Amino acid sequence: MGRPDDIDAITGTIALAFADDPVWGPALGGPSTTTDEKAVIWRIFIAGAVRYPWSRVRGDGAAVSIWIPPGGTELGDPEVERLRAAVDGILGAARAEEYFELAERFEANHSPEEPHAYLSLLATHPDHRGRGLGMGLLADDLRRLDELHLPAWLESTNPANDSRYASVGFEAVGEFRTIDGQRPITTMWRAAR
Repeated sequence: MGRPDDIDAITGTIALAFADDPVWGPALGGPSTTTDEKAVIWRIFIAGAVRYPWSRVRGDGAAVSIWIPPGGTELGDPEVERLRAAVDGILGAARAEEYFELAERFEANHSPEEPHAYLSLLATHPDHRGRGLGMGLLADDLRRLDELHLPAWLESTNPANDSRYASVGFEAVGEFRTIDGQRPITTMWRAAR
C-alpha cells in the first residue's frame, strides 16, 4: 500500500511517466515547465490519495497505482488550496485557468452513480517500462476489487493505453476533449465481478 513515506517515490514516477502524456504534458506546461515543477503539482494529488489505504507502489516506485475508494475524494480542502496556489505560481494565470477548466471537464465527465473505485493514476517509471510492471500491478489491484465486488472507473488520457485497459475488462463508455479540442480523454468502466 502507498503510505505517506512513499510520496516522494510515487511523485517521482508520476512526474516522469506523465511528462509526455498527450493530455497532462501540455496541461502542466509542456516544455516550459521542468519535471520538478510538474512534480510539485503531482505531489498534491499523491498526498491527497495516500490518506486512503488504496494506492500501491511496486518496488521503489517502479510502478504505482493511485486509487480513490468509493465515496472518497481526490483532494481535501487543504489540498485544493495548495493546488490552486501551485498551479497559479507554476503555470501563470492564463495557463492556470485552462488547467482548472480541464479539471472541471474531468469532474463533469466522472458520472457513474454506482459506488466504485476510481483509478486516478497508473504509471510505470520510464526506467522500468516494457516489463509489464504497471499492468501487473493493475491486475493485482483488480483482483482485490473483484474480491470486494467493486466496479472501477478511469479516464485514459493516452489513446495508446485504451487497449491495455480493455484487456483487463474496462470498457469505453464516453469521451471528452481537452480545452483546445485536440486531444481525447476516454472514460472507462469495469463492472463489478
